[in-house]
Amino acid sequence: MAPKTPKESKTVMTDMVLPGETNPLNNLFGGELLARMDRAASIAARRHSRRITVTASVNHVAFNRNVPLGSVVTIEASLSRAFRTSMEVYIDVWMEDRFTGERSKANEAIYTFVAVDETGKPTDVPEITPETDLEKERYAGALRRRQLSLVLAGKMKPGDATELKALFTSS
Repeated sequence: MAPKTPKESKTVMTDMVLPGETNPLNNLFGGELLARMDRAASIAARRHSRRITVTASVNHVAFNRNVPLGSVVTIEASLSRAFRTSMEVYIDVWMEDRFTGERSKANEAIYTFVAVDETGKPTDVPEITPETDLEKERYAGALRRRQLSLVLAGKMKPGDATELKALFTSS
């Protein structure tokens, strides 16, 4: 199977923040946003792999701005890199001001998904080919993020994390 571009598996979900999804300050619950991001990322990973996908980890979440009641929220999830059986999905969360219609970035996250077969066994996924400058930047950073996650989980020795070492040593 030919490598795909991140745009081919990009998922965009738009919804409105309703009263039952907010905290006492009338802002979207963080857990509700996490669930929405997980669904969008899962769809993007499944579109890329054409397999069942499971969340392996939430590598990064930044709640940069509150999302008030009544806001229109758009979640954009796209693959930043595919490894053998896992895929890093980068998520951008946009908020539309309910009074002005102005759109601004509210939050972002990075999730890792694994493609599995019908028995739950990890299965290979196609590579991706980044095209835009942003896609290339996220693609390059994905290997460093993966190595850091593996080192922190005890699945990789720090000395074997070549991409991380390159950040701290000169050639």
